[in-house]
Amino acid sequence: MALLLVALMMWVPALASANDLESEINRLKADVADLASELYALEEAILHPADTQVAVFLTLATKDALQLDSVELFIDETPVSSHLYTDLERQSLQQGGVQQIFLGNLPLGDHHLKAVLTARTDNDRYVRREASHRFRKEPGESRIQMTLDARAPDFEPRVAFREWK
Repeated sequence: MALLLVALMMWVPALASANDLESEINRLKADVADLASELYALEEAILHPADTQVAVFLTLATKDALQLDSVELFIDETPVSSHLYTDLERQSLQQGGVQQIFLGNLPLGDHHLKAVLTARTDNDRYVRREASHRFRKEPGESRIQMTLDARAPDFEPRVAFREWK
């Protein structure tokens, strides 16, 4: 019985020590998560400062006229984005989804955006089209919406650009 009492007395401090250790580990995990969040915010501010930031978004005007295969973006003749579409992504766009296809930084001044798209039209033709848009990067965030459209009877793809401030 005395042996059991001695073992129990040794186990109780070890249990308290384990609880303290677990509390300390949880506190450290929380600190690491906070630091990671702060680091991400600083990284975003450095890599994508708002004054030079440009974002390009893609939408479909007619929901079922185009089965988008791929889109490539060039800014000032430099490739900046390329995307191949999955069935799920096509469905999302057809249901009114908006896709951010580029986020980057540009110096202030005049720029040339070129989009090259490949798609299958509703009348089962495969098409490859280029569309261009000139824009001036001003201080602050710039957003460009690229809307794809194709209407019967020719289902010829059209691309419209709209700048948002």
